[in-house]
Amino acid sequence: MKIRLYQVDAFADRVFTGNPAAVCPLERWLDDATLQAIAGENNLSETAFFAPSGAGFRLRWFTPLREIDLCGHATLATANVIFNHLGFAKEAVVFESRSGELSVTRQGNLLQMDFPAQFPEPCACPRLLADALGIEPLEVLAADDYLAVVESEEAVRAIAPDQALLQRLDRRGVIVTASGREADFVSRFFAPKYGVPEDPVTGSAHCELAPYWAGRLGKNIFEARQLSRRGGTVICEVRADRVLLSGGTVTFMEGVISL
Repeated sequence: MKIRLYQVDAFADRVFTGNPAAVCPLERWLDDATLQAIAGENNLSETAFFAPSGAGFRLRWFTPLREIDLCGHATLATANVIFNHLGFAKEAVVFESRSGELSVTRQGNLLQMDFPAQFPEPCACPRLLADALGIEPLEVLAADDYLAVVESEEAVRAIAPDQALLQRLDRRGVIVTASGREADFVSRFFAPKYGVPEDPVTGSAHCELAPYWAGRLGKNIFEARQLSRRGGTVICEVRADRVLLSGGTVTFMEGVISL
């Protein structure tokens, strides 16, 4: 069996930046064990698989360790493949997913995703979280992830978390965020229990970050910067219970998987 494979840098304006995702178009679904094995072999933070379904496509995402409910950068990467490599002529592509219906629209040189918003709720800082980060956050909130607010962009850059402690937390991962010097806000994201010690640029985290910063800053459109080693920019817009996330994509590699 031959399966096409694309590797796309998402939330990027050139190769070697943003977040790389593997994308595999399928004519029919393979068994879950094979999908997970392919994701483990790719060893990227996410591998996306999609197949035709109804008027659009069914989309699934796998980390090296497990399937997840929502992934932004791999959705952006999948739309890049559909628009730029598979000859899809429409201006928007619609996906069925574990997080409901998602759409991606061409916006000039960018692609814009329409995702469900998450509204993190304030909570007490777990002792384990403070110990893992090595600091006491100014504020902690919780949704799918813990959202730890710190005092400055420099503090976000300086975080060197204890990955073993992070794995013991009861959420998917940890977002660390602060106001930015040039961007509206900056962040980093850690999810070692999913096999992702630090994710380069995390679309789904901005489903939590954008509503939080909308409340803090009193506006609904932001430029956000994720401060991983690769780095990437996410343009965010909060619209009621949805978040529009826009970014650039660059195809790095095309290949074929042989099974």
